Amino acid sequence: MKPLSFQIRVLLTLGALLIAIEIANLLSGNALNKFGVVPRSLEHIPYIFTAPFLHGNPTHLMANLLPLLLFMWLTMQWGKRTFVLATLSALIIGGVGVWLFARSATHIGASGMVYGYFGFLVLAGFRGNKFRYLLISLVVAALYGGLLLGVLPSSKFISFEYHLFGFIGGLFAAWHWAR
Repeated sequence: MKPLSFQIRVLLTLGALLIAIEIANLLSGNALNKFGVVPRSLEHIPYIFTAPFLHGNPTHLMANLLPLLLFMWLTMQWGKRTFVLATLSALIIGGVGVWLFARSATHIGASGMVYGYFGFLVLAGFRGNKFRYLLISLVVAALYGGLLLGVLPSSKFISFEYHLFGFIGGLFAAWHWAR
């Protein structure tokens, strides 16, 4: 992977992009949320790729932003190829899972990606044969293990389905590409 300064630039750029999209969404009265995933709607299949960039309000964005950036940075430590594959796995498996199986609603937010990176990080260290990767997995599991409760239904306004399928996407990526 590129040097730390490059990784930080990528993360800051993504953070700025998410904030800019949230501001535009607020100014438009949340009109951009129509680009979220609506399960089993053929018209909404392409929005699997836009839904993670949209949030219901600034609080929703802030709840996702810090864990997203932290977990992305930790996933970058496995190298560029693995990072890209883990990202695509969480994005596609999470989005397709929501599209196929979720409750009827418009599903938005980066939490599916947060859970995807979380799933990757928890398993990937056990799949590799480097102590530093195992240490990352153990620390993430110890500090953030409570996230696992988020894959269970808790509120009609929280897409546990995005959490669940994003997590599965992360586990898939770790199993296949973390060696």
